[in-house]
Amino acid sequence: MVLADESELRSTDERGLADEGSVSEGPRPYVARSLWLSSEALGLTAKIDVVEGSEDGSVIPIEYKRGKAPEVPEGAYLPERAQLGAQVLLLREHGYICNAADIYFAGSKKRISIGIDDTLLTTVRDAVRRVRVLCSRTELPPPLEDSPKCDGCSLIGICLPDETNLLRKERSRADDAAPSALRRLHPARDDRLPLYVTEPGARIGVDGSELVVRGKEQTTRARLPNTSHVSLFGNVQISTQALRRLMEQGISVTFLSSGGWFYGRAEGIGSNNVDLRMAQHRAAADPATCLQLARAFVEAKIRNSRTMLRRNHDGIAQSVLFELEQLARKAAESERIESLLGLEGTAARVYFGAFSGMLRGEAARTFDLDGRNRRPPKDPVNALLSLAYATLARELTVALGNAGLDPLLGFYHRPRFGRPALALDMMEELRPVIADSVVLTALNTGVVGESDFLRHPVGVSLTPAARKRLLLAHERRMDQIVTHPVFGYQVSWRRMLEVQARLLGRFLLGEIPTYPQLRPR
Repeated sequence: MVLADESELRSTDERGLADEGSVSEGPRPYVARSLWLSSEALGLTAKIDVVEGSEDGSVIPIEYKRGKAPEVPEGAYLPERAQLGAQVLLLREHGYICNAADIYFAGSKKRISIGIDDTLLTTVRDAVRRVRVLCSRTELPPPLEDSPKCDGCSLIGICLPDETNLLRKERSRADDAAPSALRRLHPARDDRLPLYVTEPGARIGVDGSELVVRGKEQTTRARLPNTSHVSLFGNVQISTQALRRLMEQGISVTFLSSGGWFYGRAEGIGSNNVDLRMAQHRAAADPATCLQLARAFVEAKIRNSRTMLRRNHDGIAQSVLFELEQLARKAAESERIESLLGLEGTAARVYFGAFSGMLRGEAARTFDLDGRNRRPPKDPVNALLSLAYATLARELTVALGNAGLDPLLGFYHRPRFGRPALALDMMEELRPVIADSVVLTALNTGVVGESDFLRHPVGVSLTPAARKRLLLAHERRMDQIVTHPVFGYQVSWRRMLEVQARLLGRFLLGEIPTYPQLRPR
């Protein structure tokens, strides 16, 4: 069976040169590029960089590598040689004479011939058998321990080997425990940027590898490879072609009201990890697991609220900090989720009762917060908090979906039609340190002022310009590099959300004993 186009190689065999599907007339020898072959019998699929055909009818696969040729007798390390061995097997399976294979190392500009013998081909077949056995199991293989192979692996952000091994060994951490020093094997931040479209009536199309946003007065372009996700606010149109390209690229598209209310998202096929979703559903049906996770979420939320007050409230009363500390302890020991709801509500009243004390300068004289209210918010600070929480919920929904989890199936927040309950669960511990921090920064630095609010008989809303400025403040916060409180390395807040989502998956699969709370010091 050929996935891409078997006729491509065969027609190349007969007609000459092929380049990414194009075939040109010409005598032998010939070259085919980006040839995708697969075989159900072998259990292999491969996209071969280059296949050279010679006058005697034999072919040679050539693999391109960016690095330099290693100084080893075989000409390349075993993984590279095994890759060429698999390509040789595939070409033979499709009826070609193939007894040689080469690797071109761009770093040293050398083309190295790789010996193809029975030992190498047996190694490839044995590896395929082991992989098939591994795939038939429901549990993941154990992560490697301090292995140099992890450095540079493209799946390191999903595997998280050092983090998983650390959490397996540390069954419990003291509140004031110093972060462990781990290798940061994945990038600190995602270099791709989100695209927010807030202008009513704007239209999004696609032109080549770019998204084209046409507004009333200007047109903006965003390269697809540099886009992390797309958020559409209000009446923004997106073409079917653009939506399909985004799905092909694995870029999520979220739909929100003009005020920031999260309606839902569109994505491609998504994660193939069915076992993780089954584990999530089993855990959601288990009251003990739900209680364990709910305690972790609520305790971390209360402690992070306490940390916010301790950092930013110059005159915070010790009684407030003491009360929050006691509530956090009770949450950690709670035996019922219903009790957690009461403790969380009490802590929220204490925290928001002191929230105005974190405002500084002109903001302290202009704004005040008399408790939390919403739908619609009754005062400017609550309007900012509502938008910040909705934006954070959207971020977590995307992160959980990318990690292979169902954002609608929560453990603390009960499932409700259309509600991203799991995103709301994980948002609990992050509300103070991300969303509240964004609002405080926006008010204290004058990013948002008194004139940026529209007052209605039933509530308060932000002007479109102020909404854009708050979203920019949110992006700055998500891109900020911070020290991970558990692992000790520095990552952006957005990357930290992704790590938390994947560690929750590890907990649900039983690979780590507890879900690690995210509690900045």
